[in-house]
Amino acid sequence: MLATSLGLAGCRQDMHDQPKAEPLERSDFFPDGRSARPWVVGTIARGQLREDEHLYTGKVHGRHAETFPFPVDARVLERGRERFDIYCSPCHSRLGDGNGMIVQRGFRRPTSFHDERLRKAPPGYFFDVITNGFGTMFDYADRIVPEDRWAIAAYIKALQLSQNTDPQILTTAERVRIDAMAGTPAGEGGPRQGGSTEEGGR
Repeated sequence: MLATSLGLAGCRQDMHDQPKAEPLERSDFFPDGRSARPWVVGTIARGQLREDEHLYTGKVHGRHAETFPFPVDARVLERGRERFDIYCSPCHSRLGDGNGMIVQRGFRRPTSFHDERLRKAPPGYFFDVITNGFGTMFDYADRIVPEDRWAIAAYIKALQLSQNTDPQILTTAERVRIDAMAGTPAGEGGPRQGGSTEEGGR
């Protein structure tokens, strides 16, 4: 017992109870007794100065932006397609018709992107919905960075165009290529409205 007592007397708690301020721990150093200090008024953390209203809010002068904050090219559309397939297609489906796998399992069906109202919606509207959510859809601001939200919006507009284009404006070569992708004989029609397969609808 004497040996045990001597051993315990030599134990120190320095590693267990370190001299540092823990979350929400009281502090006698500051007059208000709080160890966690509030932000200094008027300061902005490095990397968080977001002066570009268009890029970070999807709006211009308080209205949904009609344009994109950067050029949309094939790389942006491919990025948008990738992010769309990951975050959006479970509900909206890869065709954007609102019949995704989660909906087929009983979740509330979202409005089809090919609805006339959404076809007329500007890109900033889709960015805003992704950022802040809408209806039963929660926001994705903490999951998708602003640039990717714009890429998704661009892909949605391209998806809408692909499903609602007048075949008469396409060249013969474009019609043949689309018919081949859809599995229909060439010359029997252009893009089918709201295509029945994911591959044919792209």
